[in-house]
Amino acid sequence: MSSDTKRITKNTLMLYFRQLFCMGLSFYTVRVVLEILGVEDYGIYNVVAGVVLLLSFLTNTMSSATQRFFSFALGRNDQEMLKSVFGTNVVIYFMIALTAVFLFETVGLWFVRTKMAIPPGKIDEARCLYQFAVAGFLASLVSSPYIAVIIAHEEMNFYAYISILDAVLKLGAVLLIPFLPFAKLPLYGALLCIEAFLIASIYCSFCSFKYKECSFSRLHFNRSMLKEIIDFTCWTLFGCITTISRYQAITILVNQFFNPTVVAARAIALNISSALTSFTNNFNTGMYPPIIKAWSSGNKDEMYDLIYLGCRIAFFLTWILSLPCILEIDFILRLWLKKPPAGASLFAQLAIIEAAIFSISLPLATAARAPGKMRTYELVLGTIQILILPASWIVLSCGGEAYTTFVVAIIANILMFFVRLFIVHSLTGLSMKAFSRKVILPVSKTVLLSLLPLLLLKYCISASAIGSFLIIGLSFCVIGIAVILCGITAKERLSFFCFIKNKFEKANAV
Repeated sequence: MSSDTKRITKNTLMLYFRQLFCMGLSFYTVRVVLEILGVEDYGIYNVVAGVVLLLSFLTNTMSSATQRFFSFALGRNDQEMLKSVFGTNVVIYFMIALTAVFLFETVGLWFVRTKMAIPPGKIDEARCLYQFAVAGFLASLVSSPYIAVIIAHEEMNFYAYISILDAVLKLGAVLLIPFLPFAKLPLYGALLCIEAFLIASIYCSFCSFKYKECSFSRLHFNRSMLKEIIDFTCWTLFGCITTISRYQAITILVNQFFNPTVVAARAIALNISSALTSFTNNFNTGMYPPIIKAWSSGNKDEMYDLIYLGCRIAFFLTWILSLPCILEIDFILRLWLKKPPAGASLFAQLAIIEAAIFSISLPLATAARAPGKMRTYELVLGTIQILILPASWIVLSCGGEAYTTFVVAIIANILMFFVRLFIVHSLTGLSMKAFSRKVILPVSKTVLLSLLPLLLLKYCISASAIGSFLIIGLSFCVIGIAVILCGITAKERLSFFCFIKNKFEKANAV
């Protein structure tokens, strides 16, 4: 393996194991929250917080733009450009914060007061929760540029440790609720708000001390860079808005047609798919800097190889957890939540399928951002995503069940994958034929080789806790074998076995 590949592998493994730990804590946190708040309050929390998360596209957009420009400057080893990127982003983030506060306290507050389907006795608590959610959002906005700087510098160890601390503190906030003499719903919001500000202060302090470019003593504001960042950000912003509409806006739409219990079931399904997607996102976080740096330094072949490898691994990391969940979702939900809301199983299975389809596309999305020409990419894909919301509204208005919103999203994701591939081909010269041979074909073989025997096994084994544990355990083995046989190249297979051999030799030497 090359030094770059080893570094990327190390970063990827760090983020993967970090995410395993965080996912376990997150799932346990959801279980505790559901028990402490109850199904109704949990549904209210998700729909109220969803209004605030509708503007999370502001944070996501700027984080993506900041990472791109920092990685680009690092690829060119330009210190002055790094300072200009930071100073210009500080000005932009300040403008975003003012805009967000204005929208939250006008349009957002009006919507919560007049349009939300909230039981009368919970209205005051919901309004209080909303204000804490707004404050927590502002804290996440403050931490966003610093996280982007850390990722661009590939400081994955620190990022992983703080992410683990974030998950631990969120669980601690939940466990504190029964011991404090306040209404549970606004108290939960207040504790999460405090936690968000604490994490933001850690990121800010670390970057201010470690990186020269993150200095407020002398901000390097650059007007020409401001124009370039805004141009990049505007189209990325459009894409993020449409992405938010796929999740939070549809959750609010479901709230208009169904009761809070159905919203809670959807929220649980989204928690599961979000946890699975976060594996891909964290892997892609490790891939983002080297892909951008390879493009900025003119190494197109290296970038293409990173894309092929990234797309395959991103899918396999998701699939190895997705397939057992799909096969044994009823057992997993009972084990996790004891009494899951009605409909949660089907919602979760469809959400997991959507997450698996989406996972293969993230390295392509990173490649599309490398040239900085986002107009066509975001306009076309954003339009498809926008159509998910009206399509879901039409289906529900015609009497469709709540699960049909996931079916609409799955169809849209399949279409977006092929559109995304074609656009990246146009922007970067990526060969669609090579992508089909090096990504789509091995992924398809791996899915078939792992899915068919496990479906047969599930059909033959009687439903029981022992049978479910057996299927889940064998799933990891079968998928691992399928990936080794069909999912990776002969060269990658040899490197993998050499890596395992070296680890065993070092362990025996110790």
